[in-house]
Amino acid sequence: MASHRRPKQPSRTRVTVLTTAAAAAVALSANAANAAPSEKPSKDEVKAKVDKLYEQAEQATEKLNGAEEKQDRLEKEISTLQDNVARGQEELNELRDGLGLAAAAQYRSGSIDPSVQLFLSADPDDYLDKASTMDQLSAQQVDSLKKVQEKQRSLAQQRSEAGEKLQDLADTRTELAKKKKEVQGRLAEAQKLLNSMTAAEKAALAAADARASRASERAVLSDAGSGSSGSAVTGRAGSAYAAAQSVIGSPYVYGASGPSSFDCSGLTSWAFAQAGIQIPRTSQAQANAGTRIYSQSDLQVGDLVIFYGDLHHVGFYAGNGQVLHSPRTGAVVRYESIDNMPYQFGVRI
Repeated sequence: MASHRRPKQPSRTRVTVLTTAAAAAVALSANAANAAPSEKPSKDEVKAKVDKLYEQAEQATEKLNGAEEKQDRLEKEISTLQDNVARGQEELNELRDGLGLAAAAQYRSGSIDPSVQLFLSADPDDYLDKASTMDQLSAQQVDSLKKVQEKQRSLAQQRSEAGEKLQDLADTRTELAKKKKEVQGRLAEAQKLLNSMTAAEKAALAAADARASRASERAVLSDAGSGSSGSAVTGRAGSAYAAAQSVIGSPYVYGASGPSSFDCSGLTSWAFAQAGIQIPRTSQAQANAGTRIYSQSDLQVGDLVIFYGDLHHVGFYAGNGQVLHSPRTGAVVRYESIDNMPYQFGVRI
């Protein structure tokens, strides 16, 4: 006979636990739904992150520029060494040929000098080290052998130096590829963040940037119109500064040094080149290219201005607390307040 007992009811405690857990789950889901929109960073937060990525990209860019400069220098040095080795080898061959002709003439006369015969089949370094052999040679033969010996040593040294530089060049090219990848990675991250912004947010940032640039330009023009010392800049620095002014509006491109696009040190090195002055390519090297000016109040228009603790950014002092520089990817050569970046010192070329 089937049992008609009622099924056992859950205890009051278990009902309470289940109810509480369900309520908590619903609350968590609601909180997650409410929190999702607030996870998107604000326009200012995105700008701060992008600015930091651009700064890191510029740090890597200056290291990239240094590696490129080193690569160019090594390639020139290696080419010179290889040319010297080739010429030296020709001279060595001529010296040996001369001794060979002397030996041939002696052979034809039937009176070949045993010492010359020995030389032709032995290492001159070892040969000249034997005092007994020296006595068997004429003064002219001794001189010829010494020349051969010196030339061989010189060629060996130059070949060794060329080999070391070739290895250095290979290492530099590896570093170059690494830095390029680092720069491109930072810029890609920055672009990804920028792409996450709405059109309105991008427009607002661009407008704020443009307003700041116009304000800096007005400050520079005001300073020039006041007849201050800044407007009277002359000489090499004045010519370089004028060259930089002539390319205002040119885009920042990492690794570029003109004439239509620039990175920060590319602009300053290009501008001085237009004035007939060669300065180093990187901002770190430019920091040591002249007399340092630590007080901002002592800066003159046309002085280089170095920023950040690792000296990875450089521009021209434009007067009235402004700089003329190529700031970063996405920007153009423009005026900007000197206070927008951590000033280190000026450099007067």
